[in-house]
Amino acid sequence: METENSNFLISFIKEDLALRFAGKKIHTRFPPEPNGFLHIGHAKAICINFMMAKQFGGLCNLRMDDTNPSKEEIAYIESIKEDVKWLGFDWEERFFYASDYFEEMYNQAKILIKKGLAYVCDLTAEQTKSMRGDLKTPAVSIFRNRSIEENLDLFVRMRSGEFPDGARTLRAKIDLNSGNFNMRDPVIYRIMKKDHHRTGNNWPIYPMYDYAHPIEDAIEGITHSLCSLEFEDHRPLYNWVINNIDDLQSKPRQIEFSRLNLSFTVMSKRKLCKLVEKKIVDGWDDPRMPTLSGLKRRGYTPESIKFFCSKIGVSKSVGTIEYSFLENCLRSDLNFRARRAMAVLEPIQLIIRNYPEGKLEEFEIENNPNDSNQGIRKIIFSREIFIEKSDFMKVKQKGYFRLFPGAIIRLKSAYAVKCIDFKQDDAGNIKEVICDYFPETYGGKNIKDKKIKGTIHWVSLKDCFEAQINIYNSLFMIENPEENGDFISEVNPDSYKILKKCKLENSLKNSKSGEIFQFLRMGYFCVDKNKNSEGQLIFNRSVSLKEKFKLS
Repeated sequence: METENSNFLISFIKEDLALRFAGKKIHTRFPPEPNGFLHIGHAKAICINFMMAKQFGGLCNLRMDDTNPSKEEIAYIESIKEDVKWLGFDWEERFFYASDYFEEMYNQAKILIKKGLAYVCDLTAEQTKSMRGDLKTPAVSIFRNRSIEENLDLFVRMRSGEFPDGARTLRAKIDLNSGNFNMRDPVIYRIMKKDHHRTGNNWPIYPMYDYAHPIEDAIEGITHSLCSLEFEDHRPLYNWVINNIDDLQSKPRQIEFSRLNLSFTVMSKRKLCKLVEKKIVDGWDDPRMPTLSGLKRRGYTPESIKFFCSKIGVSKSVGTIEYSFLENCLRSDLNFRARRAMAVLEPIQLIIRNYPEGKLEEFEIENNPNDSNQGIRKIIFSREIFIEKSDFMKVKQKGYFRLFPGAIIRLKSAYAVKCIDFKQDDAGNIKEVICDYFPETYGGKNIKDKKIKGTIHWVSLKDCFEAQINIYNSLFMIENPEENGDFISEVNPDSYKILKKCKLENSLKNSKSGEIFQFLRMGYFCVDKNKNSEGQLIFNRSVSLKEKFKLS
């Protein structure tokens, strides 16, 4: 990620390296909770943390914040590691788990109790909430004045598993009258008798994020905790923990930046999980999802996502980025990267009646006009070809410059043809378009007197195979579904369209999963990881060739 727009972060880090962390290297971290798949918003945080470390010659850790076993899975951990690597970042040996530090966190909690800075509370979550007060009324805690000895005894018994879930918590003793409600004696440990993916049933209690996170950072020697703006109000608690914990390797500084909001989608893991659970999408890597695995399956490249993150920059301002901007970043990358090919998505047959029967011509076409190193390929031209249904009209309409009776158009890289007639079935569907060709117009020659206004792509009947193409549109019908409590009702019923019996040139027949092509005039398409029930290749449309985002 380029950081020329990240001035406030750069300024803070330069200042800290000169004063607060003089003589040290910058050390950042990316610490996702493994309770879901990473999405495009996480990509921004990944780029910021890894690239800031790189820019200042420092280090960046990857850490799984696994303090809530009720929601975390090993599958999520593996997907996170895969996604970070796919983006092009390497944590080398600096991979950690929050659970690595459970014993240290527990011991530090006992030290807080001994300092009179933490106490065991018997209030339920509902009671605690009802006694939290408001801006004019302080919170109330009837267990705040328990003795140190009693608190230690109860906390040790919590650790031994003596009490049921929710019976007790350990709270930090800070300020019940604070204007920042995060500081009103927050819970730092809760009882949860849930097996952990790494520690099994060793721990019946687990630390809360706001307590665990600063300790993890400090133990790992992190200098800068770069996180999204929703943690700004939590910063005083972060600093309180850092300042009251003993023998820490580092006292990191938390700096916040605005999170990424993208139009026509949701970023909440909870909401994304709901889409998966309700089978509205086909898993976390559904190409309509904003997850990195979904974007990858759709055909987004790591380069396009990092380019997107660099262009939106880093600021404190909260806003929503247009999805069309993300699409344009992909187009910019694929324009130079993707090999060109011809594919007819909704085919109708075109017969060139004056072209010799049985004749086959071999044409050479460049694979990418923007990159000569991608070479050329050979395609076959024949008497019978396929064209797009939308490239023929029985009766010309104003502004239509493709094929209709009497019209002359050019077949891409081949000949000019004139429409003579057409055939249709009883329902009025076009069965065949009949044309004559002009032999002298091969390769675009001698066309000045033909009054040609359009060029269309085609695929030869003798040089094609059938495949399935999936067309994806926006998953939601409104720009800001995050703001709608009933966001499921805003799911776009036309977000997914399957086209079968598409005709593709034979050069694509052995395409591999993940390969991306530009289908001329149609857009960019990526080979899916699966084949359909007929054993055919599936191509997912990554993005159209149009620059303006449309719902359909």
